Amino acid sequence: MIEIVLPFPPSTNTYYRHLSGGSAAGRSLISAAGRKYRQAIQEQALVQRWKRFKPEERLAVEIDAWMPDRRRRDLDNMLKSTLDSLTHAGLWSDDSQIDSLKIVRIPTLGGMLKIRVKALEATCS
Repeated sequence: MIEIVLPFPPSTNTYYRHLSGGSAAGRSLISAAGRKYRQAIQEQALVQRWKRFKPEERLAVEIDAWMPDRRRRDLDNMLKSTLDSLTHAGLWSDDSQIDSLKIVRIPTLGGMLKIRVKALEATCS
């Protein structure tokens, strides 16, 4: 199992930017805030030398979320940017490897995520 502490992510609402005009109309791109967050996570992965999970490994992910302020937030809005950034950083091949996902709001402020990832034991069918 590995444990990672990350900065609080941008919400799904601000992670993407949707183009509406010209030939690019209807396309969605990762916003500047989203690209900055992905880059920060990738740099952290390099510095901390995270274990890389193999493509065939099935994973369980637990996330403890400390909100940055007292505004109301939906927990599910932070999952997309977080999981995509961890994929981009190479922690796993694809977030479709995740078979178990749990997220918990921590009642105190802090503006961070603590993430625990472990490989699930293979089961015989």
